[in-house]
Formats: sequence, structure tokens, C-alpha cells
Amino acid sequence: MEDDANFTIDPACLGEPPLAIDVINELDVFGICLYSMLTFMSCVTLLLYLEQCVFVYKKLPYPKKTTIIWISGAAPVIGTMACLGMWIPRAVMFTDMTSNCYFAVVVYKVIVLIIEELGGTNAFLGRFSSKPFKISTGPCCCCCLCLPWVPMSRRMLFILKLGALQYALLKTALSILSVVLWTNGNFDLADLSITCATIWINPFIGVLLCFSLWPVGIIFMNTKGYLRGVKLVPKYAFYQIILVLSQLQTAIINILALNGSIACSPPFSSMARGSMLSQQIMIMEMFLISLFTRNLYRRTYEDIPDEAPEEQQNNLTALPEHDV
Repeated sequence: MEDDANFTIDPACLGEPPLAIDVINELDVFGICLYSMLTFMSCVTLLLYLEQCVFVYKKLPYPKKTTIIWISGAAPVIGTMACLGMWIPRAVMFTDMTSNCYFAVVVYKVIVLIIEELGGTNAFLGRFSSKPFKISTGPCCCCCLCLPWVPMSRRMLFILKLGALQYALLKTALSILSVVLWTNGNFDLADLSITCATIWINPFIGVLLCFSLWPVGIIFMNTKGYLRGVKLVPKYAFYQIILVLSQLQTAIINILALNGSIACSPPFSSMARGSMLSQQIMIMEMFLISLFTRNLYRRTYEDIPDEAPEEQQNNLTALPEHDV
């Protein structure tokens, strides 16, 4: 009982994230090496991306090149913002907001990229108009196999694009609102009370994200057979990986820090240390992803065939033997 009564908590474990100068002063030899290596990885990621932007801008036509520059910049932007958040812990609110808003635009740009790879809106509608599209895809309706197939039309394509665009617009607006409320003390990730704005804004953003991923999944699942030549499947896979790492992984680490599973380590509180670990892990992950995606986007493209390889094979099989 006396030990419990004499137990004290370091004030740093209850305070705000440390200043950048406090982080630098607390670094030991291992910390200096770690921070230097992560900063170097972040700089290499950004430089490789800038070189790729120059290549894409010179070699590819408009508007495809702007779309590719946006999408391929997801990992470098997130890695750069994570590096800034690692060095300046009190700026994490702003760096995370920038990363999330950028990725919200990338979600919409994925649909735009698929349409551009197929020749643009008019070519897309000319190829798929009146063709039935499967809408029982993730993350909203992957289990609803009874949903009917919907014929593609200009209105249907507009609705799908609007479903992805709403997240880019509302996420940015809600992020700005969160920063405004944070400056007034009404938004705190550590406060999950019913009167705090956090418990209302973050779940709503999660719902918006699910509804924005659904139209992207619909377009991808129904067109991937035509775009194997431009490596759409690995591009989509890396886009999904970035989504999981930047959203789900960060949320899990924040929850663990909020529950005290991540110990306080002065000058970092539990929440600040969890955020620091999240930024460091993110830098390494985005560095590796950038190296892989560089080979996918830094290339020239050929024309897309009028039929998917599966349809070509079926048509060839259906021909009489003397025609073959």
C-alpha cells in the first residue's frame, strides 16, 4: 500500500507532445542514427518521386500524366509528412491532415486513371455502355451477392465518380473543421467522451471512406480484364496497401496508445510515443512502396485492346475450325 501511495507519474506522461528541440536534446547515439536513417529514406523517396514526375510529364499525354503524378505521389507525400511529424511532434495534427486529405483525392483519382487508361469518358462509355456491371463488391456490399447487375450509362458513371469525389471534398472540409476545433480545445484524440467532437467526426469520416471505396471497387472489378497490359492489378493492390497502412494501421496504434498499451517514455506521453512510432513505421513502409510503384508508373503505355483477353479467347474458341 505504501508503494502505491508513493507511486508518482512523470509530468511528461501527462503533458503535450515535446517541442522539436526537446526531441533533439533527448536523442542518444541510437536515436541519432535512427532519425538520420529515416530522414534519409524520406528524402530519397521524395527525390525519386520528383524525378518520376519529370519523366511522366515529358513522356505521357495530358490528362493522363497529371492523374499518374497524383496517384504515384501518395507514398512520397505520406512519407514526407511522417518525417515532419517525427521531428516536430506537435505538428502531427497538421501532417496527418495533409496526408489524409491528399489520399482522399487519390481515391477519386484512381477512378479517373482507370477511365483515362480506357481512352477517356467517351471511349469508356462507348466500350461499356449498356453492359451490366457487378456492384456486389467491397467494402460495402461484398457479401450481398443477390444485388442485381446494373447497366453502365453516363448517369451511372457520374454517380460512381461522385461517390468517390464526395470523400475528397468532405474529408478536406472535416479536416479543416477538426483543426479549428482542436485550436479551441474541442477536438482531442485522447478524449472519447460524448461531448467531444472526436467521437462524432472520426466515425463519420470512416463511413464516408467506405462509401468512396465502393465505386472504385466497382469500376476496377469490371474493367481489370482490359487493363492487364498496363499492370492495373498491382497498381490497385499497392493503392489498397497504402490505404490500410495510412488509415487502419495508424488507427490501431492510436487505440493502443490511448489504452496505455504503449508505455510513456519521457519526454513522450503514451499518445505522443504512439504517434512517433506510427510516423517512423510509416516512413519505412512508404519508402519500400515507392520503390515498387516507381516501376509501375515510370513507363510508357500502349493502346488498350477492344476486348479483354478472356473475351478474345472465348471468341477464338467459338470460331469454326476452318476460320481459325
